[in-house]
Amino acid sequence: MQENTVLLNYNSNLNDADNDAALQSVLSSGLLEQTVNHTLQAVNISQTVTLSLLITDDTEMQVLNNQYRRQDKPTDVLSFPLLDEPLVDAPANQLWQAETGDAPLEQDARPAFITPSDMPTNLGDIVISWPTVRRQAEQAGHQAAYELLYLLSHGTLHLVGYDDQTEEGYQAMVRLQESVMQKIDWDALSR
Repeated sequence: MQENTVLLNYNSNLNDADNDAALQSVLSSGLLEQTVNHTLQAVNISQTVTLSLLITDDTEMQVLNNQYRRQDKPTDVLSFPLLDEPLVDAPANQLWQAETGDAPLEQDARPAFITPSDMPTNLGDIVISWPTVRRQAEQAGHQAAYELLYLLSHGTLHLVGYDDQTEEGYQAMVRLQESVMQKIDWDALSR
């Protein structure tokens, strides 16, 4: 499979991001793009894509988690897909679940946005809490860089259509994330 072109727009609203050696190491290594690329290859997506990544703190993550998921607590990663339907070909029980309810969804009345063929497909946005990354990495006994990239792969899978609300979806995502992590060029962190 050909290598994807990944256009990754990274931002951080952390006060001390410039002084965090672990974060700066992974940001300057090229591993963010490599992780997204390997994730897309793992699910047979070869088109040029763009996505945004925000690295934030637990306070902002809690606000977003409450606003969009009605869970008033911080979380490690949130994904905001821009696609109208999954981009991946996988069993339905591994993909986004359709909203159910009596009233038709307002979005159904709008025409679908079609990305012109000469432009990259905008997958959406991923938000990751750096303090949670550090805590989870310490608890799991691995580097914060590993945790960050694992969550980035997880978020990318959500953007292209996977959902972990079923056991089948969760297991598929874990398998894919683990295979992606095995392909990462970890030597890039020391360059």
